[in-house]
Amino acid sequence: MNTQKVAITMPTDLLAMIDNIRKKKGISRSKFIYGILSEKIQGVRKCCLKDAYRSVFSDESICKEQLHTAKWFERGEINERQEW
Repeated sequence: MNTQKVAITMPTDLLAMIDNIRKKKGISRSKFIYGILSEKIQGVRKCCLKDAYRSVFSDESICKEQLHTAKWFERGEINERQEW
């Protein structure tokens, strides 16, 4: 993994909380902050993906097409040689 140093400014009380937690975990400040930021970014990405799905499926024509396709599958009209 490539790394790069970054300087940030934060309140001293937040830094103290970070240091207390990371010392108890026995990890470096960088590793602790990296872990927290990674978790947060993954959460934001998941949220963005959900928003994208909601946006697509809020389109009534797409919803109708998906419902039609689901009903088609339920009727068993699947041809094993069907090419997608």
